[in-house]
Amino acid sequence: MSASSPAVARPCGSSLITLLVAGALFMEDLDGSIIATALPQMAHSFHIRPVELSMDITSYLLTLAVFIPISGWIADRIGVRSLFTAALAIFTGASVLCGLTDNLVEFTGAQILQGIGGAMMVPVGRLAVLRVTPKENLMRAISIITWPGLVAPVLGPPLGGFITTYSSWRWVFYLNVPLGLAEVVLAWRLITAEREPDRRPFDVLGFVLTGAAGTSVMYAMEAIGRADTSWPAALAFLTIGLAACAAAWCAAARTRCVALSALRIKTFTVAISGGSLFRIAIGAVPFLLPLMFQVGFGMNPFQSGLLTLAVFAGNLSTKLVTTQILRRVGFRKVLVFNGAFAAVTLASMSLLTPSTSYGWILFARFVSGVARSLQFTAINTLGFADVPKHQMSGASTLSSTLGQMTMGMGVAAGAIALRIAAWWHGHDPQTSAPADFSIAFLMVASLSVIAMADVFALPPGAGAHVSGHRRTDSKF
Repeated sequence: MSASSPAVARPCGSSLITLLVAGALFMEDLDGSIIATALPQMAHSFHIRPVELSMDITSYLLTLAVFIPISGWIADRIGVRSLFTAALAIFTGASVLCGLTDNLVEFTGAQILQGIGGAMMVPVGRLAVLRVTPKENLMRAISIITWPGLVAPVLGPPLGGFITTYSSWRWVFYLNVPLGLAEVVLAWRLITAEREPDRRPFDVLGFVLTGAAGTSVMYAMEAIGRADTSWPAALAFLTIGLAACAAAWCAAARTRCVALSALRIKTFTVAISGGSLFRIAIGAVPFLLPLMFQVGFGMNPFQSGLLTLAVFAGNLSTKLVTTQILRRVGFRKVLVFNGAFAAVTLASMSLLTPSTSYGWILFARFVSGVARSLQFTAINTLGFADVPKHQMSGASTLSSTLGQMTMGMGVAAGAIALRIAAWWHGHDPQTSAPADFSIAFLMVASLSVIAMADVFALPPGAGAHVSGHRRTDSKF
């Protein structure tokens, strides 16, 4: 199929495909968040220290950074249905292998294989939705496929804590099997096969450069966040990553890369630039909050996980009114005012103390869930509002690559913020005090404020044909 030939939905319509993709993305996002609570039990099974399992989380993220950029090319080559179904099968099979492993080496290999499946599943699933959804229904579709990234990190910790407490860590991975098998069958039945495969050549240089850039930058940030980091090595990897990124950009510009051509679209650029910073800020929260509740406040893992359910309630309640809000005030005002509100909710986490009542903590988390859900939906929908069909493949690949990397970088950003806070308070960075988390949350909140800067360049009616917002003469 050519990049301009959209996949055609079966008579069931695009709604079922959207729900199918949302289910697949939920499985992938849940797997990434649920494993954190299982690490101590896994380490005991492997006869290693829990900190040594950080290599497996890093290997999974690095695999995503390498393989997501080529997903668009493969989808255009063999078809969306074939690749999405294969990705689901690989991810499900790798989940079984993860549950069967008995040592660190085996588990790392299974995680890498799972990362390959996840790398293909996320952008290609989104592409399947974008190609069958009319522009007037785009906001609803994006809203549906956005919720897995919001809900899974909330449900993961308490669900993982329950499974590892009352069963075995292996069921954290076996949980993917029934859902994965159902997704494989439904994907093959619901997504129609494309007609003509695209025969454009594979960009070997771009693949090597983007892979080197992604893996080096992510590894450098993860290393900087560790207390035992080797600064020369971390800075060397960061330098290599930035150099590879610049080289990849220049090479793509010379070859008129389809993905980069989407950056000429203002709404897409704003969603990529500001959206990436916002994802980094939000990605730091699932790392910082459990540590603050458990290390700083003395809660057990299950109590800590249950407090995150308030975010889930905030996410769901916002979904009921997101469409009406965007239709009434437009994308620009939502991204400015709700973006500021989201920053305030992040900063408010710095005010929590061990003596804060559970009621106030739940309220703060609920409000935070409301703000971030609305912001995520607005950013993701606006990003594809003006992208033509023939550029969807490249735009989806670029967006997914940066989205996965920035969410992973959020964890590193949270760790770096804690290290800076420990340095500020003059104590060992391997131990964290409640006051350290206050500074860390303020630093994370500042990232979300910076993320709003380029929103002011948007015209008042940006994305109005998608949101249904009526343009006015207001300068804002």
